[in-house]
Amino acid sequence: MGGAGDSRLAAGARARWAELRAAGGPLEPAELDDLWARLAPVAAADILGEWRGFAFPTGHRLEQVLARSHWYGKRFTALDDVQPLLCRGADGELFSDVKSGRGEASLWNVEFRGEITATMVYDGMAVLDHFKQVDDRTLMGIMNGKPAVVLDGGKHFYFGLERA
Repeated sequence: MGGAGDSRLAAGARARWAELRAAGGPLEPAELDDLWARLAPVAAADILGEWRGFAFPTGHRLEQVLARSHWYGKRFTALDDVQPLLCRGADGELFSDVKSGRGEASLWNVEFRGEITATMVYDGMAVLDHFKQVDDRTLMGIMNGKPAVVLDGGKHFYFGLERA
């Protein structure tokens, strides 16, 4: 299938991404859910590499946790070799925060909201980060898992990744 309709949908989703990325916040999770629904799934093997991350400002408690840890992003070296909490140390060097992440992670293709898409599975926590593609250099992520671990006021944590 595909064609001009898909192209317009993708262009509209990229434009909406740019608007939400530029917004100072706070953003409503429903706006981010709407954007997520418009984005294309991505295969785990297609996202290998190093990514800079940012949190969408929804007021989720993890925004502050990641800011305090100096979260830089994620490194997907191989499907079974993932550094989910790549942080910047006081010396400026990047390191994998295995203590906070309770280990590292792996990449799988997992169904989420009716679509199979790249998903990072933490080794030591009941946490999954699902990804969809904005464009070749940009991903949107939603953290999912045990509600007591990942939800804040019943809401997911939303973030973006940009190729380093």
